Amino acid sequence: MSDALWYVYAVVRPFEGVLPEGVRALDGEPPRLIDHRGLCAAASPVPAEDFDAAPLRRHLEDLDWLSDTARAHQAVVAALSSVTCAVPLRLATVCRDISGVRRLLDSGYDSFTAALDRLDGRVEWGVKVYADARAPEPAAAPAGRPASGRDYLRRRLGQRQARDDTWRQAGILSRDLHQELSGHAEAERLHRPQSAQVSGQPGENVLNAAYLVPRERSAEFIALVERHRSRVEGVRVEVTGPWAPYSFAGDLDAEGGSGDPDGIG
Repeated sequence: MSDALWYVYAVVRPFEGVLPEGVRALDGEPPRLIDHRGLCAAASPVPAEDFDAAPLRRHLEDLDWLSDTARAHQAVVAALSSVTCAVPLRLATVCRDISGVRRLLDSGYDSFTAALDRLDGRVEWGVKVYADARAPEPAAAPAGRPASGRDYLRRRLGQRQARDDTWRQAGILSRDLHQELSGHAEAERLHRPQSAQVSGQPGENVLNAAYLVPRERSAEFIALVERHRSRVEGVRVEVTGPWAPYSFAGDLDAEGGSGDPDGIG
């Protein structure tokens, strides 16, 4: 690939396992493992016309391009995480050349090794709570007896009170659930609630949290979540994972935490 830059997905330690069949990086090939000082950067060449600083800034405003890139990024990280501990890097972490990738490993060496030590054997579980904010339509009045304005307003008031009660119950459930799950996790992160346009899920997102859990305790963690699934009518609890520990990797990117000059964007 002429004028190629190098896109870095994650950092791992050298491992003996084999990546799952069919995993492909952004160039359509399996990711390369660039070994340096006992660390490996999972990377692939990408075209400068898409990933150099100026075109990359434009692409990051293109939701379709961003979604495709994020899926490829996540697929590589998930494949690595299935065979070893992987520290995911920020989306669109790009270096000028392979020497730049090695400098990334140099500049972020302490942060990468500390993260690998801390995250080894752990996975991330995501838990979200949604409240159904939609008020039901007013019931039809009996045939031949049109509802009065007072009856209509009374029904509307009842619907609003029911919606407010659902929100209140969702808040109570979220606090209780987060407190219980935090006691069974090694770390937790509260993320900003997602809008329906971003999540694609019905209802209003009340809790959006991530939990770092030892892999062998995952079944116990899921059982705790399941206990709360049907606790409140109109409130939905969802759990996703296990994921690579994106929320707990720290702010590790092309600068490696030390201002590496080869970072793009």
